[in-house]
Amino acid sequence: MTSITLGPLLFNWKPDAFRDFYFRMADAEAIDIVHVGEVVCSKRTPFLDPVIPEVIERLQASGKQVVASSLALIMNDREAAQARDLAESGLLVEANDISVAAMMAGRSFVAGPLLNIYNEGTLATLEAMGAVRVCLPAELAADAIGQLAAKAKMGIEVQAFGRLPLAISARCYAARARGLSKDGCQYVCADDPDGMAVETLDEVPFLAVNGTQTMSYHHMSLLGEVGDLVRRGVSSIRLWPHVTDMAQVAGLFRAVLDGRLAPAEAEDRLAALVPGAEFANGYIHGRPGHQYVEMEL
Repeated sequence: MTSITLGPLLFNWKPDAFRDFYFRMADAEAIDIVHVGEVVCSKRTPFLDPVIPEVIERLQASGKQVVASSLALIMNDREAAQARDLAESGLLVEANDISVAAMMAGRSFVAGPLLNIYNEGTLATLEAMGAVRVCLPAELAADAIGQLAAKAKMGIEVQAFGRLPLAISARCYAARARGLSKDGCQYVCADDPDGMAVETLDEVPFLAVNGTQTMSYHHMSLLGEVGDLVRRGVSSIRLWPHVTDMAQVAGLFRAVLDGRLAPAEAEDRLAALVPGAEFANGYIHGRPGHQYVEMEL
């Protein structure tokens, strides 16, 4: 059966909200795998460290597979030490920086979507390093995903819902937008729990900012494409956490995967769950990522 994965929370939520969210996800029957950990900014980790152990315990007690996600950009000795501790934690680790994959030293790990995985050679290299599942970058079209899945010996995961993580910078866009430095950011990224929209000079939103991270403005939705992706060899579908009822979002994807709900009806329900969101699926069709390609009826 195709697994539904809940990716790590990319936004800066308060510890109580973080804990309560994952406790609710522990009871979400449609979700099989849950990623936990700070990916974007190491300055946030001291706030989450006290609650992560109880979150992991609660998720594991509910039967979820828990994966510890690493930072996407490791820039100093302290962050490298955190990554080494993660590698030694005994949990299955998602490497979002290639140095973390090297730290795993042959132990099983998940290759995250922020690694550049676009060809069979990269897949083979990661497999030799110990990767048991690979989450592919969002830019790949369905044909390319199918070709990689046909060659892969590990599980292939595709991002299917939410704002897409595109890039990580050493600079903090959220702080700069408010006239602050990164060192004195005052954690203003918490003001945008789903990311801060970025507009062109013509006031057209086209990206979103999450601290040091650049994201898509549009929310990806592949409800109409997941069936085809499974037929092409995809073994897991990733959903990115947002301020909405993620248990219901996961339930929609599970119902479509199981053939209990038509994709068109599921899309209508998804739109009601995320009011104001603009959806896109262009990449999977070999089109610009911000575009939406209507399903063929």
